[in-house]
This record gives sequence, C-alpha cells and structure tokens, in this order.
Amino acid sequence: MHRGRLWPYLLLSLLGVLLFALHLMFGSVRIPLTEVWAALGGGTVDDGSRVIVRAMRFPGAVTAMLAGAGLAASGLLMQTLFRNPLAGPSVLGINSGASLGVALVMLAQPVWMRIAWAQDLAPWLGALSGAAVVLSLIVLADRRVGDGITLLIVGLMIGYLCSALISVLQVASPAAALKGFVIWGMGSFGGVDPGRLPWLAWPVMLGLVASLMLMKPLNALLLGEEQAATLGVRVPALRLGIIVVTGVLAGSITAFCGPIAFLGLATPHVARGLFRTNDHARLLPATILCGAVLALMADLVARLPGAAEALPLNAVTSLFGVPVVVWVLLRGRRWTSA
Repeated sequence: MHRGRLWPYLLLSLLGVLLFALHLMFGSVRIPLTEVWAALGGGTVDDGSRVIVRAMRFPGAVTAMLAGAGLAASGLLMQTLFRNPLAGPSVLGINSGASLGVALVMLAQPVWMRIAWAQDLAPWLGALSGAAVVLSLIVLADRRVGDGITLLIVGLMIGYLCSALISVLQVASPAAALKGFVIWGMGSFGGVDPGRLPWLAWPVMLGLVASLMLMKPLNALLLGEEQAATLGVRVPALRLGIIVVTGVLAGSITAFCGPIAFLGLATPHVARGLFRTNDHARLLPATILCGAVLALMADLVARLPGAAEALPLNAVTSLFGVPVVVWVLLRGRRWTSA
C-alpha cells in the first residue's frame, strides 16, 4: 500500500486508542489514567477502581470495538452482495431471529428459567439459537432460489415474521419480563463480563478474518454477478460465504449486546466518504476501523461522564446513523465516488 494512503488508517487507529483510554477513565466515576494503568498492570490501586476498570470498563471497551468492527464489516458485505447502499446486517432477518430467541426465553418464561444459572445464560443461548435457525433457513433458501434479490425478500419476510411473533409474546408476557426484554432491546456493550468476553471475541475475530479473505471476489461482485462469474468468481459459493460470515458476526454480536441500530448500515458509508474508494482492499479494513471507533464513541456518549444513568445505546447510534443515511440518499453516487 502506498505510504501516502497509510495516514488515514494511522489516524483512525490513534483515535481508537484515545477513545479506548477515555472509555476506561470516564463514567459515573472518573478514574485517572495513572490508576487505570495501575489497575490493568497489577500496580497499587484501591480495590474499587480495580474492579471498575478490570471487571466493567475494560470488557465493555473491548466489546464495543468488537461489536462495532463486526457490524460494520457485515454491513459492507451486505451492501456489496445486494448492491444496495441501504442494506445492513439486519436485512437477512438474523438479528430478528436472535431477538425472537431472547423473547422466547424472557417473555414466555419457561419452567427452566426459574433455575438461577438458566436465568443468566438463557438470553444468550436463546439469541444464538434464534440467529442460528434463521441463518440455516437463509442458507437453505439461497441454495433453492440462487438469486440475490429473492434472497433479500426472503430475509425481510423472515424478519417481519419474527417481529410479529415477538409482538404476540409481548402482549401475553408479565410486566417484569417485558421490561427486561425492552431494556435488552435498547442495546448495550456493558453486559459482557470478562469470563464471557472470549465467547464473543472468537467468533467475531474469525468472522473479520474471513471477511478480509473475501476482498478480491467482493471487488468483482461490484460489477454484477454475471460479470464476476466471467472473471472466474464462483458466485454461489461467494454468496454463501458472505451469508455465513454475516450470520456469525451479526448473530454473535446481537446475542451479547442486543440489536444495535445503524452501526452496520451507516459505518461503511462513513468509510467510503473518508477514503473515497470502493476498492475492498482499502475499504474493508477502513470500515472495520471506523466501526470500532464509532462504537467506542457512541458508548462513551451513552455513558456521559458524570451522569448517574446511561443513555440507551440505540438512541445514540440512531442519532448518528440517521443523518448519515439521509446524507447518502441526498448525495447519491457522489458520496461513493473513488
């Protein structure tokens, strides 16, 4: 890569490091950077600060980076696959499947939810199971129809069906369970403790590596499926790979963080605007970096240093994402020009 093209990546990386440090320092309780460093390195610091940094803020910051990078990458994959600037990781209904899985265990209140360990693990397992079921249906549909537009419609219909079932469960659920589900639906990067962080990190990292391995065929896919096929790309295999990678990323992140709005949809457009390219060799790494940075920024705003209560994360991401999407619609192709 040309040296002159490296500085935007370095700038984004430095911004990410700065936001990561601010994430560890600020919240309802301000902790100086020296104490943060001591807490992470095993130095002398009071027990309260050590617990806040190591058990709460550090896992939350890592979760934000992983979720932002994963959602951004999956959003770019979807926009390339369907050649639609308004496509995102939710278009295949995988997020809706994860939400339905959580709704089944939180709102239906099955008998085994009365067990203490089940109450803790059930929402996570329900989300993963729901996402896996929808992903399996999408893969089967792709093998049967073999057409991107039809697959998009199938994904949207599955999403609508899941939303309808969730609405039925909400009407019949007790108030306490409904409140818990609504809070989960607001999204949060703070619910992953150090013990569960590897369960989020591994699938997201594998999904990101797999997406980076698809950069060359993704460039060919920009020309259309027929043209990509003439260039030697196995389009059905590529489409299946994109679907599986997106499913792993979106399903895992939704299971741990809830449905996060707009990061997957808006971040690829921010990266296109900053780097002025559609070449996935540059755009995909840029999108991953932008996703991590924007997620850290959104979580920092949501926790508003000094505030007693955090803002809903989805409210912050929507306030950022809606203007970006409107800007994309108004600018049209000029926004994505190389």
